[in-house]
Amino acid sequence: MSFSELNITKQLLSALTDLGFTNATPIQSAAFPVIMSGADAVGIAQTGTGKTFAYLLPSLRQLNFSQQKAPRIIIIVPTRELVVQVINECEKLCKYQTVRVGGIYGGANINTQRQLLFNGLDVLVATPGRLLDMILDRALIVTSLQKLIIDEVDEMLSLGFRPQLIKVLELLPLKRQNILFSATLTEEIEIIINQFFKSPNYIEVNKRGTPIDKIKQVVYTVPNFYTKVNLLEHLLLNNTQINKCIVFCKDKLMADEVYKELQPVLQNKLGIIHSNKSQPQRFEAIANFEKGIHQTLIATDVISRGLDLAEVTHVINFDTPFTPEDYIHRIGRTGRADKYGNSITFVSKDEKAALKNIETLMKKKIDVLEIPESVEITEALVKWEKKSKPDKNLKKLPKVEIKTGAFHEKKAKNKKIQLGGKRKQESLRRKREIQRKKRGI
Repeated sequence: MSFSELNITKQLLSALTDLGFTNATPIQSAAFPVIMSGADAVGIAQTGTGKTFAYLLPSLRQLNFSQQKAPRIIIIVPTRELVVQVINECEKLCKYQTVRVGGIYGGANINTQRQLLFNGLDVLVATPGRLLDMILDRALIVTSLQKLIIDEVDEMLSLGFRPQLIKVLELLPLKRQNILFSATLTEEIEIIINQFFKSPNYIEVNKRGTPIDKIKQVVYTVPNFYTKVNLLEHLLLNNTQINKCIVFCKDKLMADEVYKELQPVLQNKLGIIHSNKSQPQRFEAIANFEKGIHQTLIATDVISRGLDLAEVTHVINFDTPFTPEDYIHRIGRTGRADKYGNSITFVSKDEKAALKNIETLMKKKIDVLEIPESVEITEALVKWEKKSKPDKNLKKLPKVEIKTGAFHEKKAKNKKIQLGGKRKQESLRRKREIQRKKRGI
């Protein structure tokens, strides 16, 4: 369906034309009438199918000009990077209309953000923690709220934002439209929907948890960390099809180790992003990757959710995600906007069970490739791969005899029990006599 067939204003249509978009994706065309109706909505679609525009287009279509300061639309996202991305997408669509858009998130100057709210906004994009702080601090007035949009809620829960999200939902006015979009829908999310949403319409254009069909997926069975590094280096240097690649690691410590091994070889072509990096460093890493300065970006799952990074040809999973949904989100960074993508996953012996769970979710087997002969398969292990074993050279300690010291029997006089003085003994004797008389003895 083309955007011109939807009930979109000329201003939005002109902005879409400038962006080069003419046809709506399935999730966009399906969500538009539901959100326009004012009913609560839950949208589930594969990553890279245009979920952001799916909730922005109808929301901005219904947003009339106003000079009031309190925001009428609040969009909650899990990370700071997503706040910036959603703001950018919203500003692109609002090119020909007057809409005040701003964002608040942790790790930035809170006083600057207070001033932003005081100046007035129509659309507020926020992370749950900072949003709750502003509401409790009364820097943000929510009485005028019309729409609450929650994007990538599953990532919020995995990052530990459930208490903040629940508290925000409880503090917002009851009369509002609730909209939730995600690539996956877990039981925990459905509990939140049942508690706070009113008879929501489910918009599901694809099966939950299935990857995009245009992503070619392969697996290498790799024994250990250093062999994974050797294979990764070989692929990045010799595979001419890898033009723009994200390498996902399970945590920031692993990401730092991989970066340390590859940086001498790739130098300025390599970037890194994770939660331990400062906000300017994270924004710079994404900007350099988008501009092509960094051809490879080492990352944790902080950017696997929601971020729309263009022209990513390959995703390499340095480790196999324990949760199948995380795998779906990771590989969803490639194969976006109807383009083909590639996913390569390294699987060690300890990660085979995780691979099986992924294949069970997708209901398909992933092709296994042989490690190229030129890649060195090393037996060297890093410290976390070494299992503690008893030292064979450790001498047995001699038996320690516990000495009790000299021992002798006490003299008879020292064995006597101290019964107290004469008065005490006389008192005890009288008590015994009285007791005998009572018993009739």
